[in-house]
Amino acid sequence: MTQNLAIPHSQIRTDSAALSDLRLLHLADSALPIGALSHSFGLESLTSAEILHVGNLPEFLQSYLEESATMEAVFCREAFRLAIGGEKAFSPENWLALNARLSALKPARESRSGSAALGRNFLNAVAALGDSPVLQIARQSTRDAQNGVPPSVVHHSTAFGLAAGALGFPEDRAILAYLHQSAASLVSACQRLLPLGQSQATKILWELKPAILAAATRSSALTSDSVCSFTPLLDWGGMEHPALATRLFIS
Repeated sequence: MTQNLAIPHSQIRTDSAALSDLRLLHLADSALPIGALSHSFGLESLTSAEILHVGNLPEFLQSYLEESATMEAVFCREAFRLAIGGEKAFSPENWLALNARLSALKPARESRSGSAALGRNFLNAVAALGDSPVLQIARQSTRDAQNGVPPSVVHHSTAFGLAAGALGFPEDRAILAYLHQSAASLVSACQRLLPLGQSQATKILWELKPAILAAATRSSALTSDSVCSFTPLLDWGGMEHPALATRLFIS
């Protein structure tokens, strides 16, 4: 006689916290089709000039997390908080101003454009996943931007933060997820630019976890008005990129 091992429907429970974690992992996955694999954000120029190499990559990434990534995390948090009040509390004007402020802090045109391309693609992709009025309003307001703000100016960090807030993810987990995928994306770019094997890349990213936590913690004490980032070498890499004879990446 065959025993019926089916679980009664009454015993099936939806674990909302676990489901939230799975969805957050999905949005932070490098495989999300937003074009992230096409950007090095200046790293290609630095490797071409033999400034960045495998030996100093861990130190470089540590500095990146202390400066640029912390700044991005601050804007990610502020975008998150724009969304948590729901459709009625969301201000398209504040959303556009936040993106414009972040644009002003990105002196390299290619890096600025790359961030905007990823942000636009991310916002469109997540808005298409379900019915989120905040994301729909944000996407439409970005398309309709006027008064000196170019259309479609939306950065990756702000788009990620806004989506995380609109979808109800915990704020600190969302910031950590964003920072981790940012670091992982740069390591992935370096694997295509440098003689960096999979095992070594995994070890580098593993050892960056404390720096990621530290960047998230620093971002919680800053605002978009008080944060700053000093990365002249990385900015130079972004500005120099169009002049490279051959290019693997868009930025």
